[in-house]
Amino acid sequence: MFCKRGVDVIYTELTKKAMIISFNAHKDQLDKSGVPYVFHPYHLAEQMDDEYSVCTALLHDVVEDTDITTDDLRKMGIPDRVLEAVSLMTHDSSVSYFDYVRRIKNDPIAKKVKLADLRHNSDITRLSVVDGKALERCEKYRKAIEILEE
Repeated sequence: MFCKRGVDVIYTELTKKAMIISFNAHKDQLDKSGVPYVFHPYHLAEQMDDEYSVCTALLHDVVEDTDITTDDLRKMGIPDRVLEAVSLMTHDSSVSYFDYVRRIKNDPIAKKVKLADLRHNSDITRLSVVDGKALERCEKYRKAIEILEE
């Protein structure tokens, strides 16, 4: 018998805290195909290669899609650097989508997580029904990926 370090997610006290926050925040939400939403941030976290990126991936939709605020996350012990990236990834509806994406481009953590987010959200095999709206979203996400990769 032997022990090895996992390769899917970086497990630290901070990433475990972010996992629990993400789970509790999203546990009653479903994605567009009826799958528990929390699998989406976990999928992104598995692609990250450092502690703060993992936390950002896990928390990237918490402020945007739940009642939890950035201040709440700070009080829960989430570091300012992660909160900066999460804040950048929280789309304010008063800002155009592509201006929002351009702001993310300048932050290495937010950019890395957003690229993973866009790629996962562009995977139409996740959807039960692919309609015109889904295809429009994919085109929007394709353009966003181009902006981030410029």
